[in-house]
Amino acid sequence: MPVTVETGLWQLDATASAVAVRHKSFWGLVTVKGTFTGVSGRGEVAADGTATGTLVIDAATLDTKNKKRDDHLRSADFFDADHHPEITFAVRDAQRGAGDTVQVDGQLTVRGISRPQKVTAKLVSADAEGLTLETEFQVVREEFGVTFNQMRMMGGPTTVTATLRFVRATA
Repeated sequence: MPVTVETGLWQLDATASAVAVRHKSFWGLVTVKGTFTGVSGRGEVAADGTATGTLVIDAATLDTKNKKRDDHLRSADFFDADHHPEITFAVRDAQRGAGDTVQVDGQLTVRGISRPQKVTAKLVSADAEGLTLETEFQVVREEFGVTFNQMRMMGGPTTVTATLRFVRATA
């Protein structure tokens, strides 16, 4: 039986959510992994079950457990966090699919460049107090002006994974 999601306003619970990236580097021999520690968001579920909302990621909070690499990723070579402090995912429409899937049609903005992004999420849980979604999708970083690739070490797409816990918004 499909889980029912209650209508109304929802707020991201950053303490129970995670947004991470991984990318193969050094000609595919090493996978660099990182987590954004600054994430916020809001959404609204309409009476017809569709949803809209926005997820905001603080670009300067990427943590790969290597300060020198993190500083480089925040620089103009990658996220250019000084000039583009936020990465946003604006959900234009989200609808329940088969089973526990949610089809999300949104717009991803990185470095001030916006591109349409379709994502399939999994509704892990939902009740009156909260709901949890999980997703994994790929991003072609060059489409967002992230073209740094010294000695062609960084080919292929970047994988984004997210576990997003939403709770009832207080106002």
